[in-house]
Amino acid sequence: MVVDDIKTLDQNDPLTSYKAQFALPDEVIYLDGNSLGALPKRVSERVEETTRQQWGQDLISSWNKHQWVTLPQRVGAKIARLIGANADEVVCCDSISVNLFKLLAAAITFNGTPVRNRIVSSHDNFPTDLYIAQGLETLLGSERCQFVDVAEDELMHAIDDQTAVVMVTEVNFRSGKRLDIAALAHKAHQHGALILVDLAHSAGVMPIHLNQWRVDMAVGCTYKYLNGGPGAPAFLYIRSDLLGNLQQPVAGWFGHSNPFAFAADYTPDQGIKQFLAGTPSVISMAAVDASLELFSDLDMEQVRTKSMQLTQVFHELIEQTGLTKTLTLLSPLSANERGSQLSYAFDYAYELCQALIARGVVADFRAPNFIRFGFAPLYNSFDDVWKAVELVQQVIESKDYLQPRWAQRQTVT
Repeated sequence: MVVDDIKTLDQNDPLTSYKAQFALPDEVIYLDGNSLGALPKRVSERVEETTRQQWGQDLISSWNKHQWVTLPQRVGAKIARLIGANADEVVCCDSISVNLFKLLAAAITFNGTPVRNRIVSSHDNFPTDLYIAQGLETLLGSERCQFVDVAEDELMHAIDDQTAVVMVTEVNFRSGKRLDIAALAHKAHQHGALILVDLAHSAGVMPIHLNQWRVDMAVGCTYKYLNGGPGAPAFLYIRSDLLGNLQQPVAGWFGHSNPFAFAADYTPDQGIKQFLAGTPSVISMAAVDASLELFSDLDMEQVRTKSMQLTQVFHELIEQTGLTKTLTLLSPLSANERGSQLSYAFDYAYELCQALIARGVVADFRAPNFIRFGFAPLYNSFDDVWKAVELVQQVIESKDYLQPRWAQRQTVT
């Protein structure tokens, strides 16, 4: 592959116009696979309008005038289109951690018997998912809730008649491996269990078909590929035919059927709104709402095609430059079997990452020894990939990563 091939790929890219809609710093190649997508320009404008006019001038009337009160449902409906769900099955609220707690607790009580009490997950699932399950087991006791984590390849075999819910992430945060959600859902249902899917590393970058796959519940973030900003609210999905049979454990007033009646007793809403709890974070949610406008006319199959091309070209260049002698690919070799990321094992992965950031290539590190490159098709070009691999080669061949300054660990890695 030569530079002319790269130019041709960029010239033929149907998504090339989207990059101009992001406020990216000059001379920075943003290949971060972590929890922050780039800033869409329209988000800055919406946040400014929300604070200056809606908050500053319209004050409390904005809950009605600007429909702040229904933001969770309206934003959820926009997300629903991207994840293969109905508009009334998704709500935007809280964090992934809080939403996982709500859904796992609801799933454990769904079957109503201690015999079916297991939460099954993989040992390499994202840590917060594991922690929430562990915490629920501690809270309820192992007789009512037993957390079982197995090797990722053993997930299918671990699902049995004692399983209440299977909790998985579609794309592994470390390796980028993509799980077969439809097959896992089928196996769970064969044993009378529910399936809960974390979409943090797939929503906004690949087609998702929750209804088609018969997924029961899902959570996801909006700060990564949906570009909602740091700490942006998460979302949750529940298949509509389950809603009337699940008990929301956090009975907050926004989940009440008539919150402004201020009744002393809780009566849950009958729809997805019942899984709200406290007052929504309006400014953050307005940012997410604006960012989602970018996706209104996007073909997610096109996004996925470019995502796979970006990862494929990157690894082909890594091979072409002989860097596979140093960097060991952790991600699946087939682009179809991975998400929009590539992870490589290297004893000095953290140091390499820091040296690249100093040169304007923003990647990220995952313990114990992986450097991860995340590819966002809306603002990453093939030229970005070419230049990034050139700089990876430069840092490795010069052994610059061995400089002591790159070894100083920062709080957030």
